[in-house]
Amino acid sequence: MKKLENLVFSSFFEKLILMIIGVNSITLGFETVPLIVARLGSVLTYVDLFCLYFFTLELSLKFYFKRMSYFKDPWAIFDLVVVAIAWVPAAGVFSVLRSLRVLRALRLISTIPRLRGVVSGLLGSLPGLGAVSAIMLLLFYVGAVVATKLFGATFPHWFGSLGASSYSLFQIMTLESWSMGIVRPVMEEFPRAWMFFVPFILVTTFTTLNLLIAVLVNAMQAETETAAQERDREGHLEREKMLEELRDIKAQLKELLSK
Repeated sequence: MKKLENLVFSSFFEKLILMIIGVNSITLGFETVPLIVARLGSVLTYVDLFCLYFFTLELSLKFYFKRMSYFKDPWAIFDLVVVAIAWVPAAGVFSVLRSLRVLRALRLISTIPRLRGVVSGLLGSLPGLGAVSAIMLLLFYVGAVVATKLFGATFPHWFGSLGASSYSLFQIMTLESWSMGIVRPVMEEFPRAWMFFVPFILVTTFTTLNLLIAVLVNAMQAETETAAQERDREGHLEREKMLEELRDIKAQLKELLSK
């Protein structure tokens, strides 16, 4: 049983899981091509079932060896949910869940350490992102109110209501056809409209969005440093363990030589 446990948590088994996830992802993509389905439909079904049974066996073995500590790992819970969705009967009200089988491809995130680090960094940045997003919402609200009052009567399609103004300002923030599509036509009626739109772009596009990027970069850096410290700690513990074993061996040798 110990050999099976070592195999389940070995690097070889992790690489095998990665390979099967990749194969399963490709077959799920093939199912969207009618020509391939017509020729290899049954093969794709068997491959999908094999992958599902393999993932189920893998998670079952990990749960057997880890017991309840298995649920302490959020990535393990993520894998469990993704695989469990595939077992929901794809009929009736649950038929839409059949398309969610492709979520199994997301198991690459939980399997590859670097991808896990990226996601952990994103989750760690949520408080900062929330603060910056609140500032952006406030800027959009103020800008939408001003734009509606200034340009709503003349350009009701773009600025006739708070919602329409918000959407138009979002388009302007993304710089998608903002000049020729919206601002220049507005400036034909209101020549000084640039005094509103240019500062809005400077504040939202070039300042606030850069704040979002800065928050993400800081979170990623913090996650990288935490992972490096964790690796150093694990390496230190491993070295201490090896030194302890060497001391035990040395003590045993001294005891044998003294006899």
